[in-house]
Amino acid sequence: MPDKTRVLICDDDALFAEGLKDLLKEKGYETEAVNAGIDAIRKIKEEPFDVILLDIRMPVMDGVMAYKEIKKINPKIVVIMITAFSEEELIKNALEEGAYGIFYKPLEVDALIKRIDRAKEDGCLFMVVDDDLSVRTSLKDILEEKGYLVNIAGSGEEAIKIAKEKLQEVVFLDMKLPVLNGLETYLILKKINPAIIAVLITGYKEEMQGFIQKAIDNGAYICLYKPVDPERLLGLIKEIAKKRHPTALSSRASEASRAEG
Repeated sequence: MPDKTRVLICDDDALFAEGLKDLLKEKGYETEAVNAGIDAIRKIKEEPFDVILLDIRMPVMDGVMAYKEIKKINPKIVVIMITAFSEEELIKNALEEGAYGIFYKPLEVDALIKRIDRAKEDGCLFMVVDDDLSVRTSLKDILEEKGYLVNIAGSGEEAIKIAKEKLQEVVFLDMKLPVLNGLETYLILKKINPAIIAVLITGYKEEMQGFIQKAIDNGAYICLYKPVDPERLLGLIKEIAKKRHPTALSSRASEASRAEG
């Protein structure tokens, strides 16, 4: 029997936190509740959790401040922010820090549960890097429609800056970029996060073949050719989600030596 998803709820409204804790327990999750950011940080140090439901607006330490400290302890932990207020600046900051999503009170419980389940299965940050605005926007929309959290970058330099600020686990990377090409960008991203999974994308199959092969030789996952089929893209994400553990990725390296047409 698979391990239950462990959820930590942090909300200064004690009645709300306990009510949500009991509700999620009834749905089969292991849950704990605290009422302050500092207590959430202490809990994260003491116990492992899969997902944190973190109120944005709390006294002393707001949710974004708490999240920044939690990331220092466990950069991979999935955090879903909750709020009853239109805190645009705090919400923007939370998403920039890598929050997996925002839910508004009163909570849509079924939608929240779907997000928690997805967070455990594939709770990672995706980044689309392409100098063509229409391409990166299109890919972002496809992924976000399925509930994934996506960052976008128009250049290798921008992608590297994002990766240094918050952990990126899967990158869809155009091979033909200005200044730093896709290969150069990938090698730097890999130094920042050696476990990063790179899906190469190009519309220049022959011209970029040498760069593609070098990236594959250095651990890139696969290459897709433009125009990218949305169904193939989503199917590939499911495939990646099953193979995100290091042992699986190492066994996949030899398979990835092919480039898909």
